[in-house]
Amino acid sequence: MAIISHSRTAQVAYQDLLRLHLDEFASELIGSIEERSRNGRVYLYDKFRIGTEIKSRYLGEGTPELRARLSRAVELKSEREERRKTMARLARVLRAEGFMATDRDTGSLLLAFARAGVFRLGGTLVGTAAYALLQGDLGVRFDSEELAQTGDIDFASFERLSVALGDQVEENPGDILQALKFDPVPGVVDRQVWKWRQSRGAAMVEFLTPAFGDERVKPLPALGVSAQALNYLNFLIAKPIPAVALYRSGVLVQIPRPERFAIHKLIVADRRQGSPDQAKSRKDRGQAAFLIDVLAEDRPDDLREAYEDALSRGARWRERLEASLARMPRAAEILRALG
Repeated sequence: MAIISHSRTAQVAYQDLLRLHLDEFASELIGSIEERSRNGRVYLYDKFRIGTEIKSRYLGEGTPELRARLSRAVELKSEREERRKTMARLARVLRAEGFMATDRDTGSLLLAFARAGVFRLGGTLVGTAAYALLQGDLGVRFDSEELAQTGDIDFASFERLSVALGDQVEENPGDILQALKFDPVPGVVDRQVWKWRQSRGAAMVEFLTPAFGDERVKPLPALGVSAQALNYLNFLIAKPIPAVALYRSGVLVQIPRPERFAIHKLIVADRRQGSPDQAKSRKDRGQAAFLIDVLAEDRPDDLREAYEDALSRGARWRERLEASLARMPRAAEILRALG
C-alpha cells in the first residue's frame, strides 16, 4: 500500500504544537516538586498548600524531559499568552495542511477528560481514536477506511499504577460523560459500570485495564471508574507517548506507541476470529498492516523490538501472532526480514 507523508510544514507544525502543549502542562506547576520512589521508579508531584491543607498533585514519571520542563515552570508561565496564540496558529496550519481533525463529540470529550486529569493520572486513549492520532507521531496520512469510527472511544490504565498514585481526577469521568449525554451501561452479572452509551447516537465509551488471566471488572481509583480487564492489554499501554488531538488549539492526550499498537492489533485480530466481530478483525489487520509498512521503513528497530517482545511472552502469544500473520503475507514477510 502507498505511504503518503504529510508535508514538512505539517510535520514541523505538529511537533511544535506537541512541544508547546507539554510546556503548557509544566507551566501549571503551583508549588514545589515532590519525589516519590516505587519499584525503582521515581514519580513527581506538585506539592502545594490550600489553607491549612497540604495537597500533592501527580505530574508524571521523573523523566529528564519532564524535569527539564518543570525547572522552567516560572519562565513558561510568563510565556503563556504568547504560547496559546502560537498554539492556535499551529492548529490552523495543520488543518490547512490536511491533518485529520477530531470530530466535535470526541474532541469535547477528550478536552473534558484532559482538564479532569485522566491522562495525567495514567489514562491512555486506545482503539481507532488513538490510531488516528498516530498520524502526528509518524508524519504520514492514514487511509480513511482504516480510520472509520466504530463508535467506540476506549481508555485504558494499569490498575496497580492507579492504586499507587495516591491522587484522583478533579472531576469524575462518569459525571463528565453524563453531562455529555452518555448513559451508564451496568454489567449484566455484577451491575458494575465500565462503559457508557451516547443517548443520541451510537458512540460508546469504555474503560479497560490489563488482565493477567482472569478478565473481570476492576477498580481504577485514580480515575474514579471501574474497568474491564483484558489479557494482552499490558503490552499495548506500556510506555505510552504524548499526542495532540486536533480539536480547537489541540488537546494533550496519551496514546500507545505505534510499534506496540501494530503488534497488539495482530493479537486482537486473532482473538476476534470466529466471533460476531469479523469486521473489526479485518479492520485490526488493516491497521496493523499499514503501521508495519510505515515502521519497517522509518523505525525498523522499534518494530523489531516490539515484535520480539511479544514473541517472548509465551506460546499463546506466538500462536495468535502467527494466526493473524498467516492471513497477512506481506506483513509476515516484513517482520521475518527484520530478524
